[in-house]
Amino acid sequence: MSKIKKFLNLKLKEREENLSLRNLSTNFPPIDFCSNDYLGFAKSDELTNLISTNISNLTNYKNGSGGSRLLSGNSTYIEETEQFIANFHEAECGLIFNSGYDANIGLLSSIPQRGDTIITDEFIHASIIDGCRLSHATRYKFAHNNTNELEEKLKNAKGNVFVVVESVYSMDGDLAPLIEISALCENYKANLIVDEAHATGIFGDFGKGLVNKHDLQTKVFARIITFGKAMGIHGAIVLGSENLRHYLINFARSFIYTTAAPIHNIVAIKSAYEILQNLDFQKIHKKIEIFRKLIKENNIQSLNSLSTIQGIVFSNNEATKNASKYLQEKGFDVRAILSPTVPAGKERLRICLHTFNTDEEIISLVKHLKEIQLNG
Repeated sequence: MSKIKKFLNLKLKEREENLSLRNLSTNFPPIDFCSNDYLGFAKSDELTNLISTNISNLTNYKNGSGGSRLLSGNSTYIEETEQFIANFHEAECGLIFNSGYDANIGLLSSIPQRGDTIITDEFIHASIIDGCRLSHATRYKFAHNNTNELEEKLKNAKGNVFVVVESVYSMDGDLAPLIEISALCENYKANLIVDEAHATGIFGDFGKGLVNKHDLQTKVFARIITFGKAMGIHGAIVLGSENLRHYLINFARSFIYTTAAPIHNIVAIKSAYEILQNLDFQKIHKKIEIFRKLIKENNIQSLNSLSTIQGIVFSNNEATKNASKYLQEKGFDVRAILSPTVPAGKERLRICLHTFNTDEEIISLVKHLKEIQLNG
């Protein structure tokens, strides 16, 4: 066996032994408490029909973009859509990327330079961590949502300083104290970057996000809005100044050196935003209230979350995987989140709530969570 094959086998065996080996699956239990499709857009007939209508109104429609945005992949429609989204979120400009990962990589790898400082929450998303690694800046972490520790890091920061947080954290579902963080950034002249992936479509007027809800849109340097969660489609946009947009076009490698999204993907993005502006946002928050009420009544310990992401914590990978398997056998698509994705000892069931989950489904899910708790 070659040296590289031995290495691959060893690393996979280590994952298998600590019960953290990942595998792809095509098995999806019928009751979805797993996906990020919080508003049901991904399976929405209304959105499907609107996309079809809007595509039929296009002239010179092509299946693929044929190249990067800087070559053959740009269009007036894309640029109009970017400005439409920027206006919706009350930002000056926006630049669409092919995914949230691409957006975070492009933004964080291109702007901070050697001698600059990036300060991130310890629970920040992997795409942001990877973007920081690709920059030449010094990176510090502060304890999750701990503004006192953030301030200590800010006191020692050098060069241009960037503070990067998620408005809603993808594994815990809790909210960042954006008002306090923004005030600290203003006081220490740091640039605030907020990833709104799990807040878009859920919080703020018309689902504009937590930055807009707290009226901080003029206080942030950049926002990352992801379309693959509540929006039910694919892609992302970086919102900020016109200067920031022009800089990213010139220096963000994940934008420059990739084939642009096909026009039908851009049509899907704009169509989702058109539906978003006419949505009943109380519906998803009622689902969250029902789940939280039932969890409390049944004395089931969960993470403190007011978002669509609810976590039931276990002590190890094995217990979490067993709980997930039990729920899947009962027809609930609930997935185990294992270390090293989350810290050891904080493995959890990550339960996502949706507008299409019936009250009866939520009641039944909590009943089965209680059974897992009683059976130890």
